[in-house]
Amino acid sequence: MARRATKLIGSLVHRLTPRHESLPSSSLSSLLSQSRQFGSPPQPAVFVDKNTRVICQGITGKNGTFHTEQAIEYGTKMVGGVTPKKGGTEHLGLPVFNSVAEAKAETKANASVIYVPPPFAAAAILEAMEAELDLVVCITEGIPQHDMTQIDLGIGKNKVFQTTAVGLGQSTCVGIGGDPFNGTNFVDCIARFLEDPQTEGIVLIGEIGGTAEEDAAALIKDSKTEKPVVAFIAGLTAPPGRRMGHAGAIVSGGKGTAQDKIKTLREAGATVVESPAKIGTAALEVFRQRGLV
Repeated sequence: MARRATKLIGSLVHRLTPRHESLPSSSLSSLLSQSRQFGSPPQPAVFVDKNTRVICQGITGKNGTFHTEQAIEYGTKMVGGVTPKKGGTEHLGLPVFNSVAEAKAETKANASVIYVPPPFAAAAILEAMEAELDLVVCITEGIPQHDMTQIDLGIGKNKVFQTTAVGLGQSTCVGIGGDPFNGTNFVDCIARFLEDPQTEGIVLIGEIGGTAEEDAAALIKDSKTEKPVVAFIAGLTAPPGRRMGHAGAIVSGGKGTAQDKIKTLREAGATVVESPAKIGTAALEVFRQRGLV
């Protein structure tokens, strides 16, 4: 039997629409080459749509409860949750199961969000993959690197309101995480946004360290896209050699500086702001200049 693909999402990227449009129902004819795929059927162009059925692993915990409540309020189709030894109960009006396999069988779920502590995160990811879910989202930071390297890989809510305040809606937001090993990177996400006909603009929020933002800039430049890209890079004044918040956010050997990332993104045609408070107004201005609003 062919193994279904599992896409793991763990910096923030989101796509913009003129107003709050419904999520696309169309599918890609082929999946991105960056993803390791195992004979799976086409997926929604940008990870999810209104038909995606989501379960929460760790639903009865503090974080699982909070984020599930938020997801329900935002209209996500949450269909259940998983907490070992609590199967057969209900939480937030949703059925709780002992395993992902049980949850999938009963709810027909095809996606999972994971809110469990770092020592158990990799096992939770693998359990979701073994259940052959299409999409797994895990935002846990500090997962042991050895655990992450053992996972065979088949979305920064704080800045989203910036675009809402100026009348630009968001249809997809992806937090890819700040650890050195993550399941989905900027290139994975932006490639999908560039291919999606309903994505009209992209906001990229990155930080110092690594080359993820430079790789994204290369993709944007090579694509010759006409879609507006607005970016913000955190860590402009970060001292070299000191980790800033995320495990991957460190300038080492003179590489990964905010200045270099900003320069590369601007050369690729992106509009880069120096303050996160300017993201919304900058996006609106670019949209106006290009006649998109």
